[in-house]
Amino acid sequence: MSSLAEGFLQEVFDAYDLGGQVAGALRYGQGHINDTFCAYVQTPEGECRRFILQRMSSAAFKHPDQLMANIVGVTRHLRKKILAAGGDPARETLTVVPTAKGESFFTDSEGGAWRAYPFVENTICLQSAETPELFYASALAFGKFQAMLSDYPADTLYETIERFHDTENRYKNFERALAADALGRAASARPEIRFVQEHKADCSVALEALRQGKLPLRVTHNDTKLNNVLMDKATLRGICVIDLDTVMPGLSINDFGDSIRFGANHSAEDERDLSKVNFDIQLYDIYTRGFLEGADGALTGAELEYLPWGAKLMTLECGIRFLTDYLEGDHYFHTQRDGQNLDRCRTQFKLVRDMEQQWDAMGAVIQKYAR
Repeated sequence: MSSLAEGFLQEVFDAYDLGGQVAGALRYGQGHINDTFCAYVQTPEGECRRFILQRMSSAAFKHPDQLMANIVGVTRHLRKKILAAGGDPARETLTVVPTAKGESFFTDSEGGAWRAYPFVENTICLQSAETPELFYASALAFGKFQAMLSDYPADTLYETIERFHDTENRYKNFERALAADALGRAASARPEIRFVQEHKADCSVALEALRQGKLPLRVTHNDTKLNNVLMDKATLRGICVIDLDTVMPGLSINDFGDSIRFGANHSAEDERDLSKVNFDIQLYDIYTRGFLEGADGALTGAELEYLPWGAKLMTLECGIRFLTDYLEGDHYFHTQRDGQNLDRCRTQFKLVRDMEQQWDAMGAVIQKYAR
């Protein structure tokens, strides 16, 4: 697919008016979903401008029109908020470059869907939070993202990945995989299977709160890792949330929780030595402070109350997905060795157990920073 994408670049160049002559394009970034290129354009004035060109994954996203409708709507809304606050929308949000025909994306001769963004200069994209300050900076950016979109009608967005954080459905998928036990792997995962079964009721906590109207439907990012925040190169301040493909209706506690799952520990996701896997309440404190500072009072009292549940449920759900894939034969998550998905699920469940042991402390942290 990658070499195929390169073959369509000239078609893409012809479909856009990028304000000058395209001097070339190089593969860019470390993403594994979309084909991403950085294009270099020389303007008539002799200036060099850069653009990000991406061919959206047809495997991950079946409806590029819906995906781009979400992104256009959300970025326009963000642009208005940033301008009203005296900010610079060219740096603080993505800007969709229309095709020469005025469309939000271009479809090449083989049906591949492409989009273009101006390159946000003088920024860096970091793969991990090597310092607490960077973790805080990402929290501030994602909290601000929630605040600026708090008045956006979430129910008008398309669901780009169906039932993505439907934890009840994830549990049902696990049950089906266990019942089938197609590869006879259940015997090697008895403690993990029992752990999931013991937590069945937890899988309904957030969704039941949504059904009862306790938790509001929000615009959510759904991939709140540090590498989806562009940092200012000079200040290392988080300035622009990127990778908006999974922006869709959801729960704010899930965005918060996924960051905690990813960042509030120091181990590899497939660490075999579980003594090295520990939920770090100090990193949780740091992220909470940044997220709630960025959210600036936009979250309801119930959302604040359920934030620890977001952390627990996103971690539990991820572990269930790893275990389900292990039982089914590792067809979803890429593996490099036997048993890797089982190891991955074990790290997630260890983090869940740690959270349960520090549950009161997690709630106290929320209260400390609640606005």
